[in-house]
Amino acid sequence: MWSLIRAMVRAGTPLLLGTVGEVLTERSGVLNLGVEGMMAAGAVSAFAVAYRTGSAVAGLAAAAAAGALLALIHAAVSVTLRGNQVVCGLSIAMLGLGLSSLVGRRYIGVPLSARFREVSLWGALAADPVAYGALLAAALTWAVLWKTRAGAVLRAVGDNPKAAEALGIRVHLVRYAATVTGGALAGVAGGYLPLAYTPSWIEGMTGGRGWIVIGLTVFSFWSPGKAVLGAYMFGLIEALAYRLQPLGVSAPLLMALPYLAAVLALLAGSREEVRKKAGVSALGKPYPE
Repeated sequence: MWSLIRAMVRAGTPLLLGTVGEVLTERSGVLNLGVEGMMAAGAVSAFAVAYRTGSAVAGLAAAAAAGALLALIHAAVSVTLRGNQVVCGLSIAMLGLGLSSLVGRRYIGVPLSARFREVSLWGALAADPVAYGALLAAALTWAVLWKTRAGAVLRAVGDNPKAAEALGIRVHLVRYAATVTGGALAGVAGGYLPLAYTPSWIEGMTGGRGWIVIGLTVFSFWSPGKAVLGAYMFGLIEALAYRLQPLGVSAPLLMALPYLAAVLALLAGSREEVRKKAGVSALGKPYPE
């Protein structure tokens, strides 16, 4: 039982980190479809730096920087140049995946000793420090969004940027800050994979988790609190897939469920009434139009 819970937390942590970052980004009105690329860049940066320095913390910092850098490019095109956010996001995804594949070739088959170890919290219940940090990030993001003026400003920019600017809010600055912060968290989500989940470099290590993050953001109705439940639910599916295979249950079928749910969530999130209800009416729309 405890081993299943630990596996669920490990599998759900990168999804949670990425989703919290994407919630922040999309709450500002910026649609970021480049999460997969940011996670991939974060993963290879984390592995390379941790391998060279022997420090998992340094690796995680490099992952955050890599994700933030790609997010900054996305913000420059989407916010400043008012480019098509869908096209830009997909381009960022391909860029991150391509760079990670190129840089990661030299690390294939190389073991990594610098990693985050599990810390016992209560009895048999244990998790690594990043997993605890992901829960803390979700709680802090929820508090900022709903209990602070900064959160109210962010939500106003994502819902009605014209009205927000009339109140003296610098819409572009808010969107830049949210997008770069979200990208940094996506990078950390990718860095978690070699530093805590699988201590080695594998081609295509992110395995489509970035796309699940985008679906989870809509599935959680742009709420960090609901993101915790969604991320761990998908993590449980991944953990069960390997444990039920000896019983004759199809692992590929179970593993496909999160992707199917992500597609359905994206279809639901594309509806204007859903976005209005969630308070992200300006999502994906450049400002000024």
